[in-house]
Amino acid sequence: MNTTHLLTDNAHTVLENRYLRKNEEGKPIESAEEMFARVANNIASAESNYGGDPSAWENIFLETMISLEFLPNSPTLMNAATDMQQLSACFVLPVQDSMDSIFEAVKHTALIHKSGGGTGFSFSRLRPKNDVVSTTKGVSSGPISFMSVFNAATETVKQGGRRRGANMAVLRVDHPDILDFITAKEDESRLTNFNISVALTHAFMEALNKGGDYQLVNPRTGLCDDGSVLSAKEVFDLIVEKAWSNGEPGILFLERVNASNPTPALGEIEATNPCGEQPLLPYESCNLGSINLSRMIRKAKKGYQIDYEKLGKTIRTAVRFLDNVIDVNRYPLKEIKQMTLSNRKIGLGVMGFADLLGYLRIAYNSEEGVALAGELMEKISEEAREASRELANERGAFPHFDRSVFAERGDPPQRNATCTTIAPTGTLSIIANCSSGVEPIFALAFERHVLDGQALMEINPAFERALHEESCPVDQVVSGVREGKSLSELEGLPDWMRRTFVTAHDVTPEWHVRMQAAFQRHTDNAVSKTVNFSKHATKEDVETVYRLAYELGCKGVTIYRDGSRTGQVLRRTQKEDKRPDEAHLHPRARPMRTTGITEKIRIGCGKLYVTVNSDEDGICEVFTTTGKGGGCPSQSEATARLVSLALRCGIDANSIVAQLRGIRCLSCVRNQKVTVLSCPDAIARTIRGYVHGEAPLELIPNSGTETCPECGYPLEHEGGCVVCRECGFSRCG
Repeated sequence: MNTTHLLTDNAHTVLENRYLRKNEEGKPIESAEEMFARVANNIASAESNYGGDPSAWENIFLETMISLEFLPNSPTLMNAATDMQQLSACFVLPVQDSMDSIFEAVKHTALIHKSGGGTGFSFSRLRPKNDVVSTTKGVSSGPISFMSVFNAATETVKQGGRRRGANMAVLRVDHPDILDFITAKEDESRLTNFNISVALTHAFMEALNKGGDYQLVNPRTGLCDDGSVLSAKEVFDLIVEKAWSNGEPGILFLERVNASNPTPALGEIEATNPCGEQPLLPYESCNLGSINLSRMIRKAKKGYQIDYEKLGKTIRTAVRFLDNVIDVNRYPLKEIKQMTLSNRKIGLGVMGFADLLGYLRIAYNSEEGVALAGELMEKISEEAREASRELANERGAFPHFDRSVFAERGDPPQRNATCTTIAPTGTLSIIANCSSGVEPIFALAFERHVLDGQALMEINPAFERALHEESCPVDQVVSGVREGKSLSELEGLPDWMRRTFVTAHDVTPEWHVRMQAAFQRHTDNAVSKTVNFSKHATKEDVETVYRLAYELGCKGVTIYRDGSRTGQVLRRTQKEDKRPDEAHLHPRARPMRTTGITEKIRIGCGKLYVTVNSDEDGICEVFTTTGKGGGCPSQSEATARLVSLALRCGIDANSIVAQLRGIRCLSCVRNQKVTVLSCPDAIARTIRGYVHGEAPLELIPNSGTETCPECGYPLEHEGGCVVCRECGFSRCG
């Protein structure tokens, strides 16, 4: 089989960077087709455990993935049939109120991150700071200090050897240290490997609605200490303020999560995975996968319609696939293996929902769109549950079924304690060339740059197909969209396209929440989604969304106000628009299009190619490539990246040249044919030549969209996570 006609250039780039197996030199040693075949063969091998035909299911699984109709979570694509063989994305670890438990959890976290998973914790059981420690006659440092220990451990361990792990920290709103927790990330250099969420209780929400106080509870004693009360309104306002400032903390409605806990006899759910969509008991893991709804359509007499027969078949295949993952998985801890095999939770979700709406000519921010979301997810949930029952007939129910709510209700046996989850699909949606999760379309058209400086145009597939089918002036429209114009400003478009193809920032926060709630009503676990706000949104707007999420039955909510993180590189703005806290230097955004020169320079160990580029504001970047002769590619690349960062921070190019000129390397100095002294010296001379005869360029530091830590391009906040459409970086896999 061949996926070349389905995988975009962007998809190939992401696969090569993050998914395909590599040799010791970091070069891919498999193709995309071979990756899918590797995964299909590995997952189908579980069929032999139940007397099935692995080869038959291998073909079915391969066809489903290679057609981009369904993709499993990233660890499965990366690790299946490798030495790692850890296939789960989500884990929750217990943190009890003892030093042994805390540092055991730190060790377990490192093992999970090494294997490629993300972790969630509740720190609600830890005694508050300054509380008594009877064994040492001292006082406790509190949960926030121990979170720093977990953060430091995460910083040193790369997930699956590829990237650093992600964590979720949850603290109950009635914990005595709740105020410190809410403000824990106002310094964005702290807890950088954590998302944080406040677990709100019904008692708190009732006190908030009545304008009253609520009681704090010491987890060590389980008692309400005298006088330990807080104003619910003041605490809620602080949560809103900090979320407005930089997007954290999120909120989690704890009792609502536990109301749908399928096995309450085994314990209470206290935490979720890093993006919040997967509530789990301690030591549980979950295997996730997503159906690409943009491929669940068929041509009708007029337009398109949902192909429910194809959707049903894909759901049944996906449920079987995910159940097989549980059997062939290699678990990082014996406790995790035991809990996972006992409850067999899976999380089947969707991506490409906004694209589906585009094909159906339905606006995301409409009653029709919200109604379709509920109807569609209800069908998916029912079909997934029926598929799980069929598997139970073949293979047996999950071992804890007799202790589940299903047994109490007299429901038929089922294979999996949960079946549905809506996860973020940042990199998966790039591979599948569709919109992410249940988010609106982020952008209808944008440019993507590859390493040689070539600009490739990416257009939303549903939008592009509509343009051609309506005989619209494609180049003119795409050019206008790329320049930031709305469809209402462009000529030659029918009204239905202007109405239908809305993007994330065209959708008001209330519609974001209503859409999330529509999916949540028919999802076993939770829905990972980001409610996007414009830069000019108020704190009152955030408060409205938080209250609406509670009223509409969401299990939690994450918001992001555009441009709210101080460590971001934002769009060019007027000086008067800058906030006082942005007075220090931040790099301006790397532009989408640059022009410049590339020079070939002989160095002591081969050839060095130095590229210097500018945009309308002046020189903005430098990058290097070494020839076949070798050289020091990592060092020269690091130098170029730092130079580019300095240039976009407004550092005078001549000052940079002065610092780099004259640095010596023995391999260059000893070679009489070489006129430069080192790679940094070559970079300096190229920059000097590029700007020779011009006045020093004054580059203005600006603020705006948070940038990718790996390639410097703008990050998109969606699905409760962030993703880079340029290189495929994601904080959640």
